[in-house]
Amino acid sequence: MRAVLRAQINKTDRNDARGIAQMMRVGLYRPVHVKTLRSQKLRMLLTHRKLLQSKAIAIENDLRASLRNFGLKVGIVGTVKFEARIRELVENLPDVAVLVEPLLTVRRVLREQITALHRRLLAIVRDDDVCRRLMTVPGVGPVVALTFRVTVDVPARFRNSKAVGAVFGLTPSKYQSGESDRTGGISRCGDEMMRAMLYEAAQILLMRSAKWSWLKAWAVKIARHRGLKKAIVALARRLAVIMHRIWVAGAEFRWTREVAAA
Repeated sequence: MRAVLRAQINKTDRNDARGIAQMMRVGLYRPVHVKTLRSQKLRMLLTHRKLLQSKAIAIENDLRASLRNFGLKVGIVGTVKFEARIRELVENLPDVAVLVEPLLTVRRVLREQITALHRRLLAIVRDDDVCRRLMTVPGVGPVVALTFRVTVDVPARFRNSKAVGAVFGLTPSKYQSGESDRTGGISRCGDEMMRAMLYEAAQILLMRSAKWSWLKAWAVKIARHRGLKKAIVALARRLAVIMHRIWVAGAEFRWTREVAAA
């Protein structure tokens, strides 16, 4: 709509109304899916959890950078022992400890609320049959499953399972003009959170999952010929297709080709 209206020389309310009416008349628009109320609430849960996580990580990174100026290196430490490690470093620096304390307090509260939201998320996934079936796919955990369920919302709105990858921006972009015909990187359109979750699931399946499957074998073959990054993107796209098919068919992931063919 914006691109069409910008072609007008004079921008007035009357011209905008005329342009909108003309677009509706010739059909230059796409219907937009309005998500169900339940999906909107679950999306709020996922968004708030991600927001709190980003704030907690930002505080931790700031503490690391600030203490490094005084020659104090936090090093590799887990989430649970992070606060104890910071207190240990500033134990002999009371003036620095006073400045660090407010950030530690805020971080502690953030981590507590993240845990509370994550427990609520796990309870929802535990009672959801669709999410439990999606989690049979290797690399797909509760967060990825719930994000997929919320983003897709109504699986019947897709013509087929292959269309899901394109909607999530995981298919290559195309530029063709005369003799020029180029295939670019992925389009990156659609839901950014879902795309990131699928990429993360593909990474886990390809690099961390110990159990072998036909899907991992397919991704490893691509990685050998095209490189690891392209293999992860291709696997993320295929995960979206498989998860949609599992949802529609009411089935579970099949680990071998023979079972999948049956």
